[in-house]
Amino acid sequence: KRERRRGEEEEEEVSVAAMNHVFRLARSKRKRLPEGWDLIEPTLMEFEERMREAVNETSEGKRKNESTWGITRIHWERNRFIYELYYKKKAISKELYDYLVKAKIVDQNLVAKWRKPGYEYLCSLQAISARETNFGTVSSCRVPLKLRSPQQWGPAVKTGCISCASCDKGAPIWWFHTGWREHFEEQRRKHLNKGKRPKEEEEEDIRGDSAIENRIKRLKQMQQQEKPQDPLLEHEEEQADAAASNQDVTTAD
Repeated sequence: KRERRRGEEEEEEVSVAAMNHVFRLARSKRKRLPEGWDLIEPTLMEFEERMREAVNETSEGKRKNESTWGITRIHWERNRFIYELYYKKKAISKELYDYLVKAKIVDQNLVAKWRKPGYEYLCSLQAISARETNFGTVSSCRVPLKLRSPQQWGPAVKTGCISCASCDKGAPIWWFHTGWREHFEEQRRKHLNKGKRPKEEEEEDIRGDSAIENRIKRLKQMQQQEKPQDPLLEHEEEQADAAASNQDVTTAD
């Protein structure tokens, strides 16, 4: 685990170093840059600044792997920005795209996965790497939400992604999305409290008679009430009394 963690940190440092190197190259040898670089440079500069802040951000008060979640998300957004421009909008040339791949600004392997069915919104290559999990399976974010119970809607440990399945609307759904953390905690609380009585009812039971005691009282009252007599039974009882009285008279004679 320590070696894996060290490897992840090295990859992050390489990514940031590559960005810094490219922008230094862009400033010093601007004439050699492909056409269209000026259009994407401001946005890439913003991604570089966000990545630097995410790397330097303190991990105090966070989970063990939560410190890398922001880096994973920025990496996805930066690559998605280039992917949309080149493959969807056809706004940049192949020469510029190849330059970005060579400069390691674009993750070529991740973009290649996006072009395959079922992986259109893959959050990270770590999510499909069996080596990253203890049981040799993909991350939980690859399983559609409809196939998981609400208490399993938590983020993937490595990426912080809730779901990047193609069938889930808005994928990839990140743990940082507005309202998602509150929604997950509410659903989990409902699941854990399922079948339990509300605290208000318990307080009422403590102050007065409980529902069980009230039910016992009602049963005792019902038993004490006189049951209605059946007319047929009353007629048979009268006949039996009359026959008994006649027998007593005959015996006396």
